[in-house]
Amino acid sequence: MQNDLFGTLTETPSREEIAEGAVLLRGFALTEEDALLVDIALVAEAAPFRNMVTPGGFTMSVAMTNCGRAGWVSDRRGYRYATDDPLSGKPWPAMPDSFLILAQSAAAAAGYPAFAPDACLVNRYVPGTRLTLHQDKNEKDFAQPIVSVSLGLPATFQFGGMERTEKVTRYRLEHGDVVVWGGPTRLRFHGVLPLKDGLHSSLGATRINLTFRKAM
Repeated sequence: MQNDLFGTLTETPSREEIAEGAVLLRGFALTEEDALLVDIALVAEAAPFRNMVTPGGFTMSVAMTNCGRAGWVSDRRGYRYATDDPLSGKPWPAMPDSFLILAQSAAAAAGYPAFAPDACLVNRYVPGTRLTLHQDKNEKDFAQPIVSVSLGLPATFQFGGMERTEKVTRYRLEHGDVVVWGGPTRLRFHGVLPLKDGLHSSLGATRINLTFRKAM
């Protein structure tokens, strides 16, 4: 049993070790669903979702925005973190308390009690969109884990090896599931298969993914 943000007792979500240093926490974010959805809308109001362009000139199918001290951006100049939103020239919205508390509690549950995220990439998927296999390697501190929160429509998460060509294991992620990976798996390739059609009771034909990182 564990305490949620409101001090009530809830059952500990299912904890599945998917690799050394990588843990899948089933339903971990469900108790904070309402607060998360409100804060996602506020972040998107301040820094709207946009489809970024890769260095090769391709437009990403997944729409993105950021909050926190730094935000992940991509354009013809490359992948990087920036303290200001390139669309507005203003700092990214501050990371909401609900985001930070969830990220740190999930990291602790996965064995990373000192996680101090300063960036949250917010991805918005609609049916047909996907995220190809990639590594999260633009951060300065690989000692800190990645915390990835799934909301809305289910998705098929791919978790591979240290090389793009290595075997990939697939996991179905449902609303409220959280994946945490770090240590020996910190730089593993990962991605999301094309999102299937569907409707979620809270988010409709949408999946939202919150990815927390220590970027700076």
